[in-house]
Amino acid sequence: MSRIVIIGGSGHVGSYLIPRLIARGHVVLNVSRGKATPYRPHPAWNEVENVLIDRAAEEARGRFGHMIADLGPEIVVDMIAFDLASTQLLVEALRDRIEHFLFCSTIWVYGRLVSVPSTEGDLPTPIDTYGRNKAEIESWLLQQAQLNGFPATCFRPGHIVGEGWMPINPLGNLNPAVFSLIASGDELLLPNLGLEMLHHVHADDVAHWIVQAIDHRAASMGEVFNTVSAQAVNLRGYAEAAYRWFGKEPRLGYKPFEEWILGLAGYDAELSRAHIIRSSCHSIAKSRERIAYSPRYSSLDAIHESVRALVANGQLSSIEREVPLVLSSSSRSTEQRRNVEQQWLAGNAPHQ
Repeated sequence: MSRIVIIGGSGHVGSYLIPRLIARGHVVLNVSRGKATPYRPHPAWNEVENVLIDRAAEEARGRFGHMIADLGPEIVVDMIAFDLASTQLLVEALRDRIEHFLFCSTIWVYGRLVSVPSTEGDLPTPIDTYGRNKAEIESWLLQQAQLNGFPATCFRPGHIVGEGWMPINPLGNLNPAVFSLIASGDELLLPNLGLEMLHHVHADDVAHWIVQAIDHRAASMGEVFNTVSAQAVNLRGYAEAAYRWFGKEPRLGYKPFEEWILGLAGYDAELSRAHIIRSSCHSIAKSRERIAYSPRYSSLDAIHESVRALVANGQLSSIEREVPLVLSSSSRSTEQRRNVEQQWLAGNAPHQ
């Protein structure tokens, strides 16, 4: 078995990944900047060595990569890299010292799709800074793999969901009031005909993907993979399913997108626009064929589990809408609302 360092392993995916790795007999070190509590308690965490390192601070001192290398890993999984310079410093410190390096990218390296489902053969066409930075890291890592033999694998998760996590909702944002509106049986307005798509993935399926990539490293090194559920879901089908979860008949209305988006405000509008203009739908054929990836959860099953957990934990009202769908002038400022919404985000990922 291997000595594995996970950078950012206390997050949502890590909460599932670390128990999987421990169960397989690996020695696991979790690097984080604080004593973050995993989303799901598990006895395996008693066998993990937690290493406290502030990545940003140590990168500024030029020490982060060497600190990771000094932990003696055979495999490194980097869940929280967001710019090329950061990855380059880490890789240079690890070069010729590790057997496998896995980089968490994003489906947002894709912009507006031409054909669906998109495949890894489609060129990245990112349309925002986050996607461009991830695509830049991917490109450099794949180049290092091809030219210098660096054992890199890149994976692109979709909209991550699971217990304790607010899912991207049928409007393409993170406002919990959307599910409260649905639970109350009120009408939900969708853009256009509601046929734009979202592509979720359960955090445990991402963890499963990483384990499969490690087990099939010869087939995964030097490659990039989509890491999503088997099928995307459109806004209309998602909304209809959500009504039925709460025992309600769907009540949907529709407006042209540019008119519809005016009904949202601040970060809700920003995030909805970002998801809807991408209309994500991605193939996992390569992951199935190369590393025997077989996701357990459909998109709707993953979301449903997340919603049930939020209701059970009192994080989501199924009776009253506690957060307005549209911010009035008397509501908290857009910047304050942005801060509230960003508490649901992991690792700067606007969709995860």
